[in-house]
Amino acid sequence: MNLNLTKPIVFFDLETTGTNIATDKIIEISILKVFPNGNKESKTWLVNPEMEIPQESIDVHGITNEKVLTEPTFKELAPKINEMIATADLAGFNSNRFDIPLLAEELMRVGIDFNMKNRKAIDVQVIFHKKEQRTLGAGYKFYCGKELEGAHGAEADTNATYEILLAQLDKYEDLENSVTALSDYSTHGVRADFAGFILMNDDNQEIFSFGKYKGRAVEAVFKENSGYHNWIQNADFPLYTKKVFREIKERMSTKKKSMSEADKLQALQQKFNLR
Repeated sequence: MNLNLTKPIVFFDLETTGTNIATDKIIEISILKVFPNGNKESKTWLVNPEMEIPQESIDVHGITNEKVLTEPTFKELAPKINEMIATADLAGFNSNRFDIPLLAEELMRVGIDFNMKNRKAIDVQVIFHKKEQRTLGAGYKFYCGKELEGAHGAEADTNATYEILLAQLDKYEDLENSVTALSDYSTHGVRADFAGFILMNDDNQEIFSFGKYKGRAVEAVFKENSGYHNWIQNADFPLYTKKVFREIKERMSTKKKSMSEADKLQALQQKFNLR
């Protein structure tokens, strides 16, 4: 079965220095770009993270500090990566919770703005867990009937993820073969940011998922405690999360200005009506 696409979709996987989205760095990225006509384009890069790779991370993926010492930095690779993923939907294995947030963070660190507007995201792990409750290696064997050679290598994991999604579409008749449907199915909940610090409630309002204001609307909190936004911007939150908070604050300012202009107009109308 082929994916039913209306625009390109990028399958990608990251190997990193660790799992902290705000502070850890990419050391390997593999991209598989699939086009609506079935053509594919792939590229894998090792990346110099400009920081020490902890031994516990090396034990997982086998990429040592010496191996990436002479490789390009993410800043050097970012324009190529951004060009390759531009206008494409995104897919991966645990990508909604980790790979997309960390890639966004890396791009924003080097001055490239990133957002998910007009994009869909398919997390193959979520589909897998909802259907079978397995790991990537077990999933590859279950769906594709093959052992995953080179597990925890970005390129092997990326291609395995793509093959698993195709096999899932073959296996489950209730999975609709469209990026929108697969994106909806593979999303745990509605988040306003990647890391899940800002959620959406039933009224489509942004709410905090952490701290003393957990469960409260962001706009209401910012009106009540104007300094809380400044604290967030100076704290150790991911850059994309800070960006979303800034956008909410700017939206509030715009609404306030619009209301002020409306009040002035109403006052003028009342003034002339009294004459």
